Amino acid sequence: MHSFKMLKVLSELPQVNPMSGKGAWASGPSFGENKFHWRSLTPRRMFNRNLGLQANKEYFELEGNKFLILGGSMHYFRVPRAYWTDRMLKMKALGLNTLTTYVPWNLHEPQRGTFNFKDDLDLEVFLQLANDLDFWVILRPGPYICSEWDLGGLPSWLLRDKNMKLRTTYTGFTDAVNGFFNVLIPKVLPFQYKEGGPIIAVQVENEYGGYAKDNKYMAYVKEALLSRGIVELLMSSDNKNGLSKGSIAGVLPTFNFQKLESGLALMKDAEPGKPKMVMEYWSGWFDHWGGNHHIYREGILKTITALLKKGISINLYMFHGGTNFGFMNGAEDFGTYSPDVTSYDYDAPLSEAGDYTDKYMQIRKLYSKYLGEELPEMPHMMHKSRYGSVHPKEYFPLWNALRHLEKPIKSERPINMENLPINNGSGQAYGYTLYTTIISSGGVLRSEKNVRDRAQVFVGSQSIGFLDYKNVELTIPDITGKQNLSLLVENCGRVNYGKKLDEQRKGLLGDIFLNKQPLKGFTIYPLEMKTSFIESFSTVQLFPIPEKPIFPAFFYGSFYVESLPRDTFVKLAGWEKGVVFVNGLNLGRYWAIGPQRNLYLPAPWMQHGNNEIIIFEERKAGKTIEFVHQPDLGQTEHV
Repeated sequence: MHSFKMLKVLSELPQVNPMSGKGAWASGPSFGENKFHWRSLTPRRMFNRNLGLQANKEYFELEGNKFLILGGSMHYFRVPRAYWTDRMLKMKALGLNTLTTYVPWNLHEPQRGTFNFKDDLDLEVFLQLANDLDFWVILRPGPYICSEWDLGGLPSWLLRDKNMKLRTTYTGFTDAVNGFFNVLIPKVLPFQYKEGGPIIAVQVENEYGGYAKDNKYMAYVKEALLSRGIVELLMSSDNKNGLSKGSIAGVLPTFNFQKLESGLALMKDAEPGKPKMVMEYWSGWFDHWGGNHHIYREGILKTITALLKKGISINLYMFHGGTNFGFMNGAEDFGTYSPDVTSYDYDAPLSEAGDYTDKYMQIRKLYSKYLGEELPEMPHMMHKSRYGSVHPKEYFPLWNALRHLEKPIKSERPINMENLPINNGSGQAYGYTLYTTIISSGGVLRSEKNVRDRAQVFVGSQSIGFLDYKNVELTIPDITGKQNLSLLVENCGRVNYGKKLDEQRKGLLGDIFLNKQPLKGFTIYPLEMKTSFIESFSTVQLFPIPEKPIFPAFFYGSFYVESLPRDTFVKLAGWEKGVVFVNGLNLGRYWAIGPQRNLYLPAPWMQHGNNEIIIFEERKAGKTIEFVHQPDLGQTEHV
């Protein structure tokens, strides 16, 4: 573990406030008697534990002592396990005393009844580390978490039930929640405050007031936690769209917002005589493909200062965003479907790659002033490396790869991803699905809006266009004889917030029509692109890349790391859309429409010596794969 040394000279910090763009902030705000000292109120110094975190007055009390939560969100599932310590130490150096994290049900139970709490998903190790580094923890176990995460953290196999009503007391949903909580909650019980652990509060569901389809549901989730042994303070969390509908007796409401004026208006309706907490003070914002990279600077220090002066607890959402590795990004749909990018940088105080930002430095200075003391020394920045350029020489067309998949599914009509008979009855969760049938004429192909989310259409191996939410019709050229018609459908990410959660089935949801007649007789190939499938390329004969490659295809390259690996960023100039795999692991999606231009590749994913990189590209390959030392999240837009 790193030792905590005191900073020698606070005055060496920048005096210019880059957040507002206005001159020097020489001495900062004056907090007077509102200064808060919590150094004695930490997990390693609290030996007599009886009361826990209480919310019976206008301020929190911890074991009878006035307490203010200075929190930051960091999600263990978005950060390589090897970096948990580094990120927490940087959180400590910001002056925070509490860590908040969601728990993603869909990663922990990828197939019904099959659980994974290992490696980067080892929640118990994460909680123990937080305790060892003297952080309190607010646990947010869902079952729904939003978080710009596929289906808000709910497993897609729930949608196999055609009558499923997510986030309600529908029996099919509560039975599944009970099964998950029966495994999850016993793992976290020993980490509760009264058991000597760091968990001082547990959140009941998440922003339910913005959904509110069942007035009995919040009571169910509350009881599901209590009956399994949760004894710490319970909280709820809502924004302006649902505070009145998301509250429940015996659960402390907390607030989510970004701008000070709207936040203060929201908190006016808070129950008198109770402490106020901003569970999600949005320190930045997330990005969609085809949009800009959102940044939030103006007003952030003003808002934090105003909340501190009022004695309001604050949790920075996010302190450190991390990455939507693999296919786990969420999406938004309030009339227009918009999937989120791979990066979850969020313009947070600590960048996606764990680097300090101007925002971090200014918040740190503010918190030092508020706490009236120097803060722990900032850990060193992690070095980044350029690994030069890789020129792929070999590739493997998708059509050749099909024979290396498991036996395809035969069906007279299309079957959506979730209902495919694979993965022990849990269906396909992520990736692509290829639907192939036989046609004997050209004509007009219509999707009837049954494509979710984006389909590349082929006659034989020739791409003729795309179907998606906007493009629902394609003209198929005249053909002779019989030809294969294929639709490669990508699940671009399930919606994570709003009223459409029940509608997030992917693939082909119904009939596709050619000349007004429904197509039949499909052969269906699930392309989940799991690590085992990607690693199988080491055993097949790859082809030299011709001048005009056949798409889609997997392009193979390798690069050599001479010493210990360092973080880098994968730049794909000239490539159009696809997925990157390094040493068999899914780094995430790229798309030339931006805003994100480079993909973050953390050092723990690489090894000394030879490393393999495989690019699945849909239709246009570049000549090189570059490894650069800086991110490129795209053109910025202030929120």
